Amino acid sequence: MRLTFKTKPEHTTWAAIAAMWDEGERIELFDAGWLFDHFYPIYGDQSGPCFEGWTALSYLAGRTERIRLGLMVSGNPYRHPAVLANMAATFDHFSGGRLDLGIGAGWHEAEANAYGNPLLPIGRRLDQFAEACEIVDSLLTRETTTFAGEHYRLQDARCEPKPLQKPRPPLVMGGVGEKRFLRIAARFADDWNYPGGSPEDFARKLEILHRHCADLGRDPAAITPSCHLFVADDPAATAAQAASFAAAGARHLCLYFLDNTRPQLMRPTAEAVAAAVA
Repeated sequence: MRLTFKTKPEHTTWAAIAAMWDEGERIELFDAGWLFDHFYPIYGDQSGPCFEGWTALSYLAGRTERIRLGLMVSGNPYRHPAVLANMAATFDHFSGGRLDLGIGAGWHEAEANAYGNPLLPIGRRLDQFAEACEIVDSLLTRETTTFAGEHYRLQDARCEPKPLQKPRPPLVMGGVGEKRFLRIAARFADDWNYPGGSPEDFARKLEILHRHCADLGRDPAAITPSCHLFVADDPAATAAQAASFAAAGARHLCLYFLDNTRPQLMRPTAEAVAAAVA
C-alpha cells in the first residue's frame, strides 16, 4: 500500500504549509505529498486566501529531498497542455525525478467564470481533456508532436529536455465519471484517484475502470487505484477508513489533512493507517 499526504493551500499561512511538509518529509511511511490546483478556496469562504499550486509545489520541491510531489490534480482548462508538458518536464529535472503529474478535467465554475475562462459543457470538456492527455503524453515521450483536434492543434511541437523519469512522470488522473472519464483514465492513467465517497462506491467505480481497460486492451494492473482519505482527529478512526478502502481495492491512500495547524497528527495517523492495511 502506498501512503501519501495532502495539505490544503487555502485559508492558511505559508508557514503552516511548510511545517506540514517538513513533518511529512520526516515520516518515511509517506512517499509523496500533494497540494490542490485552485485559485479560489474550495472549502468555506471563497473570498479567502488560496496559494497557487504549481509555484507552491516548486518551492516545496526545493525544500524537500526524499518525497515525491504532485498536484491532486491540475485542472486542464487552466493551462494549455503544451505549457503543462513543459512545466512538468522542467519540474521533473529540478526535483530530481520526483514529479507525479496529476491532471483532471476541471470543475470549479466560480473561479473559471471570474477569470473569464468559463468551463465547457461537461461532454465537450471531457473531449478537451482526452485531447490534452494525448498531447501531454506525446510531448513528454516523443521527439515531435503533431496533433489536430477540436480543441488543440500542434505542428511538429517539441518539449525539450524530456523529463528525467522514463518514459515520463506517472499520470495521476482524478475523477469519477463512469462513461467518459474512467474510459480516458483507462487509456492514459498510471494512477486513478477517487476524490471521495464510500468504499462501496469506490469498488464499483474500480470495476467500471477495469471494464474499460478490458475494452481497450490495457492491463488493469498497470493502473494504481487510489483514493482520498479525509483525516480524522482520532488516528484509529482514520485507520478504520483506510482498512475499508484497502479491502475495496485501493493500493494508494492519500491522507488528506484538512487542518494545517496540527503537524503533530501526521505521524500517529500514518502509523495507525500503515498498521491497519499491512
